[in-house]
Amino acid sequence: MATLLYRLGRTAFRWRWFVTLLWVAVLGAVGFAATRAPAAPDDGFTMPGIESQRAFDLLEQRFPGTAADGASARIVFVAPNGEKVTATDHRAAIEKLVTEAADGSQVASAVDPFTARAVSEDATTAYSTVTFTVKADDLTGTAKTHLERAIDTARDTGLTVEVGGDALATQPAAGGSAEAIGIAMAAVVLLITFGSLAAAGLPLLTAVLGVGISMSAILALGSAFGLSETTGTLATMLGLACGIDYALFVVSRYREEREKGHAPREAAGLAAGTAGSAVVFAGLTVVIALAGLSVVGIPMLTKMGLAAAGAVLLSVLICLTLVPAVLGFWPDAVLSRRRRTKKAQRANGRNGGSRWARLVVRRPVPVLLLGVVGLGAMALPALHLQLGMPGDEARSTATTERRAYDDLAQGFGPGFNGPLTIVVDAGKAADAKSAVATVSKEIAATDGVVSVSPARFNPAGDTAVFSATPATSPTDEKTGRLVRTIRDERAGIESGTAGASFEVTGTTALNIDVAQKVQNALIPYLALVVGLAVVLLLLVFRSLLVPLKAALGFLLSVLAALGAVVAVFQQGHLASLLGVDQTGPIMSLMPIFLVGIVFGLAMDYEVFLVSRIREAYVHGDGPGEAVVSGFRHSARVVVAAALIMTAVFSGFIGAGASMIKMIGFGLAVAVLFDAFVVRMAIVPAVLSLLGDRAWYLPRPLDRILPRVDVEGEALTRRVPAPVTDTPVHLTPVP
Repeated sequence: MATLLYRLGRTAFRWRWFVTLLWVAVLGAVGFAATRAPAAPDDGFTMPGIESQRAFDLLEQRFPGTAADGASARIVFVAPNGEKVTATDHRAAIEKLVTEAADGSQVASAVDPFTARAVSEDATTAYSTVTFTVKADDLTGTAKTHLERAIDTARDTGLTVEVGGDALATQPAAGGSAEAIGIAMAAVVLLITFGSLAAAGLPLLTAVLGVGISMSAILALGSAFGLSETTGTLATMLGLACGIDYALFVVSRYREEREKGHAPREAAGLAAGTAGSAVVFAGLTVVIALAGLSVVGIPMLTKMGLAAAGAVLLSVLICLTLVPAVLGFWPDAVLSRRRRTKKAQRANGRNGGSRWARLVVRRPVPVLLLGVVGLGAMALPALHLQLGMPGDEARSTATTERRAYDDLAQGFGPGFNGPLTIVVDAGKAADAKSAVATVSKEIAATDGVVSVSPARFNPAGDTAVFSATPATSPTDEKTGRLVRTIRDERAGIESGTAGASFEVTGTTALNIDVAQKVQNALIPYLALVVGLAVVLLLLVFRSLLVPLKAALGFLLSVLAALGAVVAVFQQGHLASLLGVDQTGPIMSLMPIFLVGIVFGLAMDYEVFLVSRIREAYVHGDGPGEAVVSGFRHSARVVVAAALIMTAVFSGFIGAGASMIKMIGFGLAVAVLFDAFVVRMAIVPAVLSLLGDRAWYLPRPLDRILPRVDVEGEALTRRVPAPVTDTPVHLTPVP
């Protein structure tokens, strides 16, 4: 591996014009294809294999002309203090709005609250539901404007009118200026680390090029594979972070080889052969973790994972080819001014990394205990994890959606915002209406159900749908138990309908089903990803204990990160500082996202750091001295890489979309925990305690496993190191 990449780096350095123009041509071609491609579809959320999805599919089939997930606007009317919505003037204003709304384009129905019993008991609140035939993203400006004008007219009469639903909701930006913020923060870290504008700019340049190609490819292939800009958010996030970090390690190794006195082309080849080998295996662990998201069975999650995996693979290719090529144009510019004018630092010199490593090696037990206990304490809030999909209740009170939610909860009860949709298939029943009435009566008698709405039949008369209102809010655990109770009693209820069957769906039931499916998939996903990564690390380090230590360290960091997410987004600690308007359950997909992405990134630091420790061990250093040597060469760069990733992820905390905000925060704190506590403290402590046993590999495995030579042992024999105390000469590029 090291020899192959060494040759690739030298070739890219020599043919720098060809390599650079080739990547520019790829960007141009993919970008042109993106401009000519059809508009990307929306990320319609589907979840095959769950009851809620089956019921949605049945609705689409049996109620033609109205999509089961068509847009809707729930218009809430609140009378002024001391008045009632049933007053003559208020009633007239509400009925006028309903009539005007029904005349709008793309409208399937507009319900009069006075005929649909949609008025609160105290008559202070009423609501009307306007349903559209298309999804929110497909609504025309004319349809929205028509409804907005009708709402404004009703407000002018003195009524308080708020609008929930997705028809008129402003969709928050997925990332906003997050990319720019992350790049700016990364640039500062790179400049401080390298002390050279060229060295700081090169990783940024190559990472931005990779993200440009990735996003263009996603847009170009969007219509064919159902990808969209939202699908590419994760690809952008990881493409930037990994692209910068991978180039950072290669450039840093190139500078180190130049310090030793190697010529520019030779240094580029050695950097690609050593640091590049670590990049390949680190990238593969990330790809494994991302591609493994497909086992969860959620199409949107699969698309996001595969798109991000493609972006990471592209970052690896660019790092191994374009970075050496660009170094060929400015071989000395990436060296800091100090290093260009002074003698190279001796290989056995000390720095902050080596001093920290010596401290840990001398006191491994206290460091290990402090790290484990600290992360364990951070993980404690995860014991109270509650999964769900935050809705309007998580929005700011400055939004009309949140005010509509609060008004409905106050007027009709907390469960009104999370009704359960009951779909009754009465096609095989002798008397469809009687069968539906039986189902409705039995569900209405279930403890925890406040009321049921009148059933609405399809034109064929073989399918009906009605709503059951719980007594508790959509995110209350009692609501989840109610859904399970209704489903558990299904057999008894259906036995009295002579052939009819029913299913429970709706947004609340869907969120409950999603959370359950994610929980069921988490263990198989962990087993798959961790198993494959352990095998990969077994190849890299030729050790049994190092891969196991890496996996256990990852579990510590990811649990601590999940605990931090729960503390902020669910329990509300420091929530205002992060712009979290309302606490609530953690997004159902968050744990699986966090596990997958953080595992890949954790293995990045494991490979980068421990490969330098093993390199020193293979070249003759003792266990403790190998730890010190590895930290002397890699600690500063690993710290810079972690800060860059944290900067990129932190930029997404400012996103308007709660999903992206939560992911950005979770990944940022996970990187901090994993890099600075696990890899920089727990790893050296464990390696020093294990000693030579850390690198033990049974002979049968030693014979079976192929040798990938990440440490560059073959390169050491092939390219002898020059004298290290000579000045760094500015060598002309051949």
